[in-house]
Amino acid sequence: MDLPTRRTRPVVHAFSLRYLLVVPILLAILTLLALFIHSDTNIYMLYSQCHARSRIPWLSHIPLLGSPACFLVSFFQEAIASARAFGLMAVILSFVAALLTVSTVEAARICNSPSMLIAYPTGSWLVFNLIGGAIVWELVIIPAFFHRCREIIAARKQGGPQQLSGPADPTFGETMRHLARVAETVAIPVAVAIGYVVPSLLMLVLDAPVAVLVWLFFPVWVSLVRRAVRRVVLFVREEWSVSLHLESNRVALLAVYLMPIACSVLAHAHWIWTMSLPDDRKEMTRATLKFITIDAFFVGLTVLYWIFIEAGWRVALVTMGASVLLGPGAGVCIGWIYREQTVDPDKGVTVVVVGAQRDSDNASPSEETPLLR
Repeated sequence: MDLPTRRTRPVVHAFSLRYLLVVPILLAILTLLALFIHSDTNIYMLYSQCHARSRIPWLSHIPLLGSPACFLVSFFQEAIASARAFGLMAVILSFVAALLTVSTVEAARICNSPSMLIAYPTGSWLVFNLIGGAIVWELVIIPAFFHRCREIIAARKQGGPQQLSGPADPTFGETMRHLARVAETVAIPVAVAIGYVVPSLLMLVLDAPVAVLVWLFFPVWVSLVRRAVRRVVLFVREEWSVSLHLESNRVALLAVYLMPIACSVLAHAHWIWTMSLPDDRKEMTRATLKFITIDAFFVGLTVLYWIFIEAGWRVALVTMGASVLLGPGAGVCIGWIYREQTVDPDKGVTVVVVGAQRDSDNASPSEETPLLR
């Protein structure tokens, strides 16, 4: 006779939102402190040159926005201005590609549609890339996911989706972890490839101001391409408007995650090779790259904390191990795929159709019901 196994609930079940946000707030403080300690006069000189219109004249002479735009473009241009820097930046950019894929997948899930910050991530990503850096992940993106997660837990503890926001919530049920449309399995990888990977490659290879400027707005390109591709796919195959549990379909799963994993593996291997070469970084490149590395490190810590809180230490450990072997981008993707296996949809949850509710044959969900996130 098989004995029932009791699965340890993730930490997110045990603590309220205010306690879950203590670590991200501390990480934000540490991020600012680390960036301040490791700030370099070269960074200020770089902005000074842009303000004096001595760098990238066609950009720096634009009224009001010219100096900040020139500084951002010059900053990233300096960060890739050597073979050693190229290798490290490739790893960081592949890590961002994985995070972009994961956040876009979560934006397409039915359960996250009520959250504006999660379902429409373009604004958060723009602020992240242009201004905020790791602070945006620590104080905006992660709190949004924790808040939505706690909403679902609260609804289950109270006995049903109608307790979440008044009327019946169509995002609460057996299909809540599904992508809203099958077409997203094509739209997401194409959008990330065209909107992010191609501009990143052009920036790395060309090392030109125009290429960097185009790359800075990758969240907009990803959003536009995703919408366009989704419309085309639905026009060609109308039946792909139904929902799909991504992790249950190997072909779809491979289509979505293959590219960021491949980019991470190649970038990781290239970075290891560049470590055997003489360090050819100049002083300005060292200063800018150190700034970006610190920021990426704290983003990684924040994402690892996110995984631990919502999925447990095993998934966090798998993510760390895969990151060491295959690069942080592949680690995030592999960890996210494994994460979904630890949060299988609960068959005892009431399925909700818009405006109606179908009773489940099993017992009503309770606090012991595994989280669907």
